[in-house]
Amino acid sequence: MKTAWLVVFLLAPVALLNYLDRQMLASMKFSVMSDIKDIGNDTQWGIMLAQFKWVYALCSPIGGFLADRYSRRWIICGSLFAWSAITWWTGHADSYHTLLWTRTAMGVSKAFYIPAALALIVDYHVGASKSRAVGIHTAAIYVGIIIGGFAGLVADEPSLGWRFAFSVTGALGVLYSLPLLYFLRDARTNQTTNSELTAHQPNNEQKSIISLKSLITNPSFLLLALYFTLVAMPGWMMKDWMPSMLKDQFNISQGKAGVSAGLYVNLAGFVGLFIGGYCSDRWVRRHLRGRTFVSAIGMATLIPALYGLGHSQNLSVAIVFLALFGLGFGLYDCNNMPILSQLVRPEIRATGYGIMNFLSVSVGGFADIGVGKLKDQGASFETILGIGAILVAINVFLILQVKPKKELTPELEQ
Repeated sequence: MKTAWLVVFLLAPVALLNYLDRQMLASMKFSVMSDIKDIGNDTQWGIMLAQFKWVYALCSPIGGFLADRYSRRWIICGSLFAWSAITWWTGHADSYHTLLWTRTAMGVSKAFYIPAALALIVDYHVGASKSRAVGIHTAAIYVGIIIGGFAGLVADEPSLGWRFAFSVTGALGVLYSLPLLYFLRDARTNQTTNSELTAHQPNNEQKSIISLKSLITNPSFLLLALYFTLVAMPGWMMKDWMPSMLKDQFNISQGKAGVSAGLYVNLAGFVGLFIGGYCSDRWVRRHLRGRTFVSAIGMATLIPALYGLGHSQNLSVAIVFLALFGLGFGLYDCNNMPILSQLVRPEIRATGYGIMNFLSVSVGGFADIGVGKLKDQGASFETILGIGAILVAINVFLILQVKPKKELTPELEQ
């Protein structure tokens, strides 16, 4: 068990860096656009954000597929090294064209991390600690988003600037990849699972066909994938567009908008992650659908959060609803891989999560462009958030239709 928790804490800094540069870009939007003149407008900015997501999405199933067949350790460390080098390169971009190339390369390199990392965590956490372990890893993502929210202040400082932030972050990631490779180890279950699940061992080509077929013919997996996808619009909008939207809505500085968009929602998210992880790990011992119930409660919380945020008359009120959004999202966020582990066998979990990432991030890319176009056309804060609230309402119904498998839930008390 000590090794299982060590893996989580070794991966936590990687999760932090994984989201740090994404939030930095959102928080420093005005500085980047001011420096790189040919970005032009919000639609162009949205296309750049979408380009990262579409490449990331296309590569995610590949990353998951490889993580199920080769060393998760090497895939994780290689991904960290590559995206950190690209983060450093981003700080030296001098045109919109170059920025598009850096985001494209970033999408490729980052796509391999999340499926491999989450699969490795649940490989080690075979008992009733999955949601807490994933929650701690996700909490590190939230820390990255919070720190990234302060990047607007760095960008506003004449002696530092947005390029400095990218250069330092990239260097830190490259340096951490080396000790991580030394200390991190694959779990034995990565290659060998329970005997009843691995009685027949097909070759690699057969494995690929069987894996894909078992996923696309699993109704609950398809429902979970759709659930994971529909929340992409409000989720990515909060990360990519909220700093800009708060600045425009409440006429505040870039630095204050970045902090407001990243700090409060993610601090509340910590609470949601740990409450959700604790409740899910206890509830699933008594009820097969305990994890899906907690996730549904979290999703339902997003509806009043988005509605209230859209109707906020000042920043203080908006912060209250941002925090409510973070609380609900935390309940949701710590349970996706644990729920997936109740639906599919261990040897195809990374592939399954890669497919979910493909669908979710693809939609997130279209959402980025859509929000950019809506803003250019003068759509209100209330209208944009209202669309997200409708999608969330549909999602509450979807997650309650997912049916976990008893044989894949060893933590359930008999």
